[in-house]
Amino acid sequence: MDVVSGSVGTSAGFSLRLGQTIFSSASLIFMSLGVEFYSYTAFCYLVTIMGLVIPWSFTLALVDGYSVLVKCPVRQSGILLIIAAGDWVLSVLTLAAACSTASVVDLLFHSGRFYCPPKCCSRYQLSAAMAFLTWFLSLASALLNLWLLPSL
Repeated sequence: MDVVSGSVGTSAGFSLRLGQTIFSSASLIFMSLGVEFYSYTAFCYLVTIMGLVIPWSFTLALVDGYSVLVKCPVRQSGILLIIAAGDWVLSVLTLAAACSTASVVDLLFHSGRFYCPPKCCSRYQLSAAMAFLTWFLSLASALLNLWLLPSL
């Protein structure tokens, strides 16, 4: 049986999940600090997706941490299939949320100060950047778990 670094039940997988949780929480916090985020659908979409990514990543970080502590990685094909499918779905949704948020922020930034004060725009840009970092780590987790799946 192969041990793929970064898959479920490894310390690298724990690090990826912890990074996803931290970056998605930061994205949610930066977006929520702006009191006008609900005015734009893309911003509401980002808040919704980050609200889904945080519990998913945190729960799997707990599973990975427990697996590392007891030195027994998760190798049941059904569980890994569910985790890989969930990772892929959330990865695509996170990419869509990050891209839509970045495009709306860019549009608002170039429209002038009337639509987006500099303080709010910078927070929205940070939120989009954190969403892209979340997507990158989520994609890495999805690819590594998909790579492990055929060896079971």
